[in-house]
Amino acid sequence: MTDISPGDNWIDLHPVFREMKSLGIEDSAQIHAAFLAYMDLTEVRHWKEVSCLKSSELQVVLLEAQEKDGGPVHTVLPLPDHQAITHNTIRCVLDRGFPMLLCAVASDSTLVYQKVCDGLVTPEPPAGPFQDVGRQHRKRKHHPQ
Repeated sequence: MTDISPGDNWIDLHPVFREMKSLGIEDSAQIHAAFLAYMDLTEVRHWKEVSCLKSSELQVVLLEAQEKDGGPVHTVLPLPDHQAITHNTIRCVLDRGFPMLLCAVASDSTLVYQKVCDGLVTPEPPAGPFQDVGRQHRKRKHHPQ
C-alpha cells in the first residue's frame, strides 16, 4: 500500500489523473473537470471502457466510453462551467463520428451532461401514456366591441 502523507491530495496520486496530466494539456481546470467526469462515469454511472485521450486540435482531454457493454461509444467533452464553448469546438468533437456528451463541471463538482447532436433530431416520445388530465377546453365567447 502507498504511504500517503496528510498533505497529499489523493487526486494527484490517482493513475488516471496522472495519465491525463501527461497528455500535455496546459489547462489544469479542464484536466480536473475531465478527471471528475471520469470518476462519475466509472464509479457512479458504471459506464464501460472509459478512456481518456488528447484532442490536439482543441487542446483538451476527451473521454470515450460506453454506457453499457456492446453499446455505442460516446465522446465526452468535460469543461469547467465558466469556460466558453464555440460551434467549432462542438463540430470538431462531432466529426469524430461518435455521439457527443458535453459535461459541464461546476466549481462545487456538480456535473451536468448534455447530449449534443449533429443537426435536428426528432425527440423521443413521452415515456408513459399522455393524458390531458383536469383541463377542459372551452370555446371563447366573442365579445364585439
